[in-house]
Amino acid sequence: MVVERGKYKTNEEYLKGLKGERIMTVKNKVDQNTIRRRGTGLRVLNAKKAYPGYTLFAPITGKGDVFLIDLEGKVVHQWKLAHPPGAYGYLLPNGNLFYNGKTKDNLDQVPWWFKGGVIQEINPQGKVIWQAKQAFHHHDARRLKNGNNIVLALEKVPSTLVPKIQGGIPGTELNGEIFADVIHEVNPEGKIIWSWHAYEHLDPAKDIITANDKREEWSHANSVGELADGNFLLSFRNLSTVLIVDRKNGEIIWRLGPEALSHQHYPNELPNGNILIFDNGTSRGQIALNFSRVIEVNRKTKQIVWEYRDNPPHNFFSPYISSAQRLPNGNTLITEGNYGRIFEVTQDKEIVWEYVNPYFGSQQVTKDTSLAVQGENNSVFRAFRYGLKDIPWLKSQTAQISVKKSKLKKKSKKS
Repeated sequence: MVVERGKYKTNEEYLKGLKGERIMTVKNKVDQNTIRRRGTGLRVLNAKKAYPGYTLFAPITGKGDVFLIDLEGKVVHQWKLAHPPGAYGYLLPNGNLFYNGKTKDNLDQVPWWFKGGVIQEINPQGKVIWQAKQAFHHHDARRLKNGNNIVLALEKVPSTLVPKIQGGIPGTELNGEIFADVIHEVNPEGKIIWSWHAYEHLDPAKDIITANDKREEWSHANSVGELADGNFLLSFRNLSTVLIVDRKNGEIIWRLGPEALSHQHYPNELPNGNILIFDNGTSRGQIALNFSRVIEVNRKTKQIVWEYRDNPPHNFFSPYISSAQRLPNGNTLITEGNYGRIFEVTQDKEIVWEYVNPYFGSQQVTKDTSLAVQGENNSVFRAFRYGLKDIPWLKSQTAQISVKKSKLKKKSKKS
């Protein structure tokens, strides 16, 4: 329990309160990991205002663990998978896990921590129902409404285009080459039936790499999703741009750029047609402060109609990764990814649930040596909240556990 400073009128009373109430004794040595030292697990729960359900997340530095926790932070289900996350998983309508995994293949070509390599559908018992491998897969892949899959991948841009691409840190190409993104539509047999190449549609004169990013990648997509109309919603971090691609002709038909965004992640469509975006804020054009925010954007007007930020703003900041999910009760589940913090806010921006990933580790399967992957961390790429109706097998599993506990109690009474 942490003592509230406001309870005490003087410093002496406060220090006495610390001695009597605050649990902060040190027997051997202080944990030098700042995030872990501040506290992990469940931090806040307002059960009356939080959306009832279960939260799914996969620690990026894990070996393949995916956790489903209840509102009290207790693990109700866990998958132990063969591949580390590359970089997350989510539940399909049938209750199975759709998982982006990281393989050891192609590490020389894709040395970065965000590489993937395999996409899988896995049942609650951990059995792989379906999978497809793609050597240049990274960040994201999802199941489409038609039963196919959309996959983010990397490819080298033509050498003649490299000198025309502007921005970024000079001289930081990967062996003189630059990668860009390609989207593949993959059928259940694992065959690519449609592709969209970013370098064919981006403009080197307008789509400029942000100044503090390396020139290894032009676009650095971190998200791809299918809209209600069948078109694709993309997030290009290195361009601080979200855009919509017409699925039929491949044209870019909508975009929101650096005038509103900074290194954003996970744009996703809401039922009202608006777009919810985690805006990381690593390098904002006219503001000399790094802070993150979550914004809801009207697609027609491109105006921000709802925004969450902390007060002061820099109290909420994740330089990389992260996500935001609008819940059925109007609340928003936010993943402050770099620090493994998952929290829920109301429409009035009141925090009603907060959990910090307690699982720390070092990056798995990577040749990346950047500052972002050093040391132990508890990062979470994305997290999702599901109601019990979205997880039919969990209700059955919970019932079975209750029956077993009841039988054990009866046996103990008889004995």
